[in-house]
Formats: sequence, C-alpha cells, structure tokens
Amino acid sequence: MNIRHPRTVRRTGAAALLTATLIFTAACGGGEEAGGQEGGNKQSSVPAANQSSAAEGGQTLPDTSTVLATLKGERGIEMVIHEAKRDDGGFVTVQGQFKNPTGQSYTVPIQWNGLEKDVAAQGNSVAAMTLVDSKEKKRYYVLRDTDNRPLTTTGYSSRIGAGETLGFFAQFPAPPTSTTTVDLQFPGFPNAPIEIS
Repeated sequence: MNIRHPRTVRRTGAAALLTATLIFTAACGGGEEAGGQEGGNKQSSVPAANQSSAAEGGQTLPDTSTVLATLKGERGIEMVIHEAKRDDGGFVTVQGQFKNPTGQSYTVPIQWNGLEKDVAAQGNSVAAMTLVDSKEKKRYYVLRDTDNRPLTTTGYSSRIGAGETLGFFAQFPAPPTSTTTVDLQFPGFPNAPIEIS
C-alpha cells in the first residue's frame, strides 16, 4: 500500500497537469487555425476586426479618425481611405469605407472582384484593388491565401443602401521601405496617391 500510494498521487498529478495544459493551449491559441484573415494575433498581419469580418462576411470597422483620400465614384458612391499601414511581416494593409450618401441603393459592380475566375468565385470582394509604386515601376495586387482566397473583405452584400457604409480592408505585399507613397487604383474611382504609414 505504501508503494502504490505515491504512484497514484503521481498519476493523478500528471493527469491534472495535462488537463490544465490542454485547457490553457485551447484558450490561448484556438483561434489561429483560421489563418489568413482573422485573429488579433496577426497570424496574417491582418487586424482582428478585419479578419473576423472577412471570415463571417460582415463589414470591417476601420479607424476613421484619419482620412488619406476621399474618392468620388459613379452614381454618387464614395471611397474613403483611412489607413495604409506597413506591417512587420512585409505587408501593407489598406483600410477604408465605401459610403453611399445618396438617397438610392447602390449595386456593387462585379468589377470590384477582379478578373481572376478563382477569386471571383469566392463571392463579393475588393480584390480588384491595386497599389502602384511609380518610383519602382511596380504594381501590387491583393494577396491570396493558400486556397487562393483574396486577403480582403469578402462576402458582403451586393447592395449598399442609401446612407449606409461598407468598411473594407485589403492586404498587399509591401513596396521597399524607401517608397512612402503609392497610387491606389480601383474600378469606378479615380487614381489616388496615398501615404504609407
């Protein structure tokens, strides 16, 4: 009995330690498998609000305290760029909002999805957005994940109602650190120089 008692205590202690470790691991790292678009721990260098919105098909909520550019599009739609931020992982994340200040619903053009069939098959997105580095003479396209899904807001409604807004983000490869300004290009809007922070 004296021999069995220490073994039982050791087994019970080991089982308790294993259980606690598994619970801690699940609590701390459970959300990172989604990869690509959503998780505040920047697995893909995309802000948490952006990632969960893209995964769930909802709107993103960019920081609206700054405005880099306001572009007027067709039928009164506006695109407001709030941020173009360079991340440590070698990416640039652009965040903004589409605003419909008119009194009529705006139907989102299919051209916003881009021309790639695989990307267009993922549903509504802003994968047609590009950044142009005139200094280096390079164009940067929205990044894709391993399943060829664009690292951008996806799955939103095909209409923006009167007075409504649609938040968005799009992630690109970062140009060289010497490049501080790029031209944002998007179907239906004029080109706009934006500053990378």
